Amino acid sequence: MLKSTEDINTTKKRLKIEIPADVVEREIKASLEKVRQNAKIPGFRPGKAPMSLIEKRFGKEIEAEVLDRLIPEHLTSAIREAAVNPVTMPSLDEEFHFERNNPINLSVTIEVMPKIENLNYENITVKEIPLTVEEKDIDETLKKLRDQKAVFEVADKVAETDDLVTFDYVDSEVAGSETDPSVKELISKMGNEIFPPDLMEEVVGKKKGDIVEFTTTLDESKSKKLAGKTVNVKVRINEVKKKSLPEIDDEFARDLGLGNLPELREKLRERINDAKKEHLRKIQKGEILRKLLDLNSVEVPETLLNREIESISLEKSVSAAEQEQDSETPEIPPEVLEAGPETQDKEKNTAEEQAEKLRERALMNVRASIIVDAIGEKEGIVVTDSEVDERISTMAKRLSATPEGLRNFYMYKHGSLDGVKHSIYEEKVMDLLLSRAAIVKEENT
Repeated sequence: MLKSTEDINTTKKRLKIEIPADVVEREIKASLEKVRQNAKIPGFRPGKAPMSLIEKRFGKEIEAEVLDRLIPEHLTSAIREAAVNPVTMPSLDEEFHFERNNPINLSVTIEVMPKIENLNYENITVKEIPLTVEEKDIDETLKKLRDQKAVFEVADKVAETDDLVTFDYVDSEVAGSETDPSVKELISKMGNEIFPPDLMEEVVGKKKGDIVEFTTTLDESKSKKLAGKTVNVKVRINEVKKKSLPEIDDEFARDLGLGNLPELREKLRERINDAKKEHLRKIQKGEILRKLLDLNSVEVPETLLNREIESISLEKSVSAAEQEQDSETPEIPPEVLEAGPETQDKEKNTAEEQAEKLRERALMNVRASIIVDAIGEKEGIVVTDSEVDERISTMAKRLSATPEGLRNFYMYKHGSLDGVKHSIYEEKVMDLLLSRAAIVKEENT
């Protein structure tokens, strides 16, 4: 039972809990009796052994089992009675000592979601953003669709920028060292991986049979043996294929499942309009979130803040790693390795500034999430299982996966679909707020 609740701060509570002695004793005796009925004690029939003998043999084990069961049950009951929403598991303030026929007194500290006093989200205004679909928007989309339908045909001509050019390996050498046949074979096996991104600059104006020479520096992902080496490579143009684009006409429209070109343009107008509308809604929702943060003061649990900082850092690390794969890692200049105190201080200040910006961003994200959740609870927003199923199906289609496969992925990685469910929940709250917001025209200055 809950004896008292102490406010350490708005996001941390101390709960005093007591488990009565008679409750503990009753559970222990009931468990000992079950053991007595099933235990095989030499010299006694099942259920007839003296309780003193059962306690001597199994007492400590039974006590531990009872405590492992009773303490979580009473903690859960006390948290419910205290009417708090925990964000972490409770931690014992100090070890407790158990003695038979004595109550168990526990003192635990728990981080909780803050309660927002006077939650304010009424009378929010957002700026009106004009939405127009111009003919050039449709023309650009048609060009992209045409590029997707492009085919490449062998042509007897010099290579141009948009052409597809294939090569045959001729020769190579590692700059500054002798190249043995095994290295040449290794480079040959790399195929297109060895070509630098700007190779087409060397190829433009060449034709089938011409030799193209280029120099590239290899990284570890291409060859551990040659990592960091500069390699001079010769290849022969094997074939030049010209990019052939279809005409944007009624036939092109029919190939895309529409009756004619005007019908295709109208369909594209609708899709572009829907895409722009959704983009503008996101901008307006961002404006609503900023105003909610201004209108509502809320403390953030340290645990949630740290989790968000870790999450953002992980996203940045993954993004940086992906970018590194697309570019060579620059060599560290000697002057950086030998940086003096002034340079080190600047780097330290920069790191501290970045850490502070990261913390501010995480703080804003968590505050916004807490406010949105509180509004959703007050408005009675719920997410149904069918809505989760629909979202999983939509995501699976976009990722070219099966709904069951994606569901299993979430269960394996996160243990539940709570993340998907909460994402839908927040969207529904923001849709509600946008539907109630007053749209105001931006004044011309």
